[in-house]
Formats: sequence, C-alpha cells, structure tokens
Amino acid sequence: MNDVLRERMLRKLETLSEEKVYQVLDYVEFLESKYAERPAGAAPFQKVAETLEDTMRAGRVPVTIIKGTMDAVGKAGKFFEGLAAAGKAAVDEVRKKSGDSTPPPPPPPPAPETPPSES
Repeated sequence: MNDVLRERMLRKLETLSEEKVYQVLDYVEFLESKYAERPAGAAPFQKVAETLEDTMRAGRVPVTIIKGTMDAVGKAGKFFEGLAAAGKAAVDEVRKKSGDSTPPPPPPPPAPETPPSES
C-alpha cells in the first residue's frame, strides 16, 4: 500500500467511532480471508493482544472497556519491546567486550498464524 493511500485510510478511520472502526476491521479481515495472497503477519505479543481483543468482542464486552484494556495492553507491549531491546543491547555489549565476533543466530521464523477459534 502506498503512503498516500495509507494516510487517506487513517484519516477516514479517525473520523469514525470505535464501534464503527471495529466494523471496518471485521470487513477488512473478511476481505483478507477471501482474497489475501499472503497472511498478514504480526509479532507474537501483537497476536496475543489481537486474540484478547477478539475474545472480548465475541463476549460482547462494551467498546469503552475494550478500548481501555487494549490501551493498557499496548503500553505493556511497548514496555516489553523496550525490555527486549535493552537485553539484546546488553548481550551485544558483553559479546563485544569478550571479543566474540560470531554473529548472533537469526531469529526463528514466525509461527503460522492460526485463526481465533469460535466458541
């Protein structure tokens, strides 16, 4: 997707209520399931957050509660990303000081995405 289209979509979405944005998300996910050439990948923590959000929506939790919960989960995700980056930097620093020039192993490939189960 080009940047102009991405910005246009975001501008349109920002004018809608949370409830309407979830309807747009449902439609986009429907289109993805029907026409996508490749599945949209997400980081593991993001997948957990999306599953939590989908579960809350399936349980008919009010949108305001979902929004508050997802805001908190988003902040936790940013914290864990920072923590992981700090840990990686520490390992790199120790590796550099010990003279170990072997590059770190590549990250494992992402696990295949499984659709949320319908309960």
